[in-house]
Amino acid sequence: MNNSSDYIYWSEPHCSKDALTDTYGWFMQIILAVLAFTCLIGKRFCEPRFARRPWLIWFYDTSKQGLGALIIHAANVWLSPHLTGNPCTWYIVNFMLDSTLGLLIIWAGIRLAQHCARVYDIPLINFGEYGKPPMCSAWICQCILYAALATFAKSVLALVLRLPPVVAVLSTLRLSPVSDPRLELAVVMLIIPFFVNILIFWVTDNFLMYHPRGVSTKIKTKVRYQSIKKEKSGSEEDEHSADERLLGASV
Repeated sequence: MNNSSDYIYWSEPHCSKDALTDTYGWFMQIILAVLAFTCLIGKRFCEPRFARRPWLIWFYDTSKQGLGALIIHAANVWLSPHLTGNPCTWYIVNFMLDSTLGLLIIWAGIRLAQHCARVYDIPLINFGEYGKPPMCSAWICQCILYAALATFAKSVLALVLRLPPVVAVLSTLRLSPVSDPRLELAVVMLIIPFFVNILIFWVTDNFLMYHPRGVSTKIKTKVRYQSIKKEKSGSEEDEHSADERLLGASV
């Protein structure tokens, strides 16, 4: 009898089923989005001046991350109230899994796409490369690919959380000792995600702005090497002709 009463006590949600999508919940989400966007702007100014991205390239890189974060966040907000137990607990569990295992899946997908871009000469899916001048078509292709990776990662983790053993453990879990529903919602939707997002957004932005050595890069390197070799040979010919003039003058 004690076990059943304990189960009812621990499984009783602090925040209601609609807490994530009411006015206060949306307010927390908007604040988090603004703070996350501000962190990405700050990261750009922390880059060295010689390597700092133009605003257009920065937008192309960060918008992909913003789209993926929006997809994952929307899925978490929708899934959490439909699971047994505290919606705030389920939200923070989903968020932490997305920030660890989910990020690992996305990272592997980005590396796979970059590998395919080099091997099969598909520059449009080479994350961080948009051509000169930057092409909107490359940005769109990479946005679609990143959104697909985020959707795949979220789907895998959502299926894991649907497993009966996982549900049995997490449905009775109460992560926050705070009894005030509004404060608990602020902790799981703003305070904890803000500090985690500083690290996650910074790392993910480095993934997306990474410039691997692809076919186009090799071509540019080869052309540059030939031009340097030509300039060097030209300077050597000038020095040789100058030596001949000097010898002729001395004779």
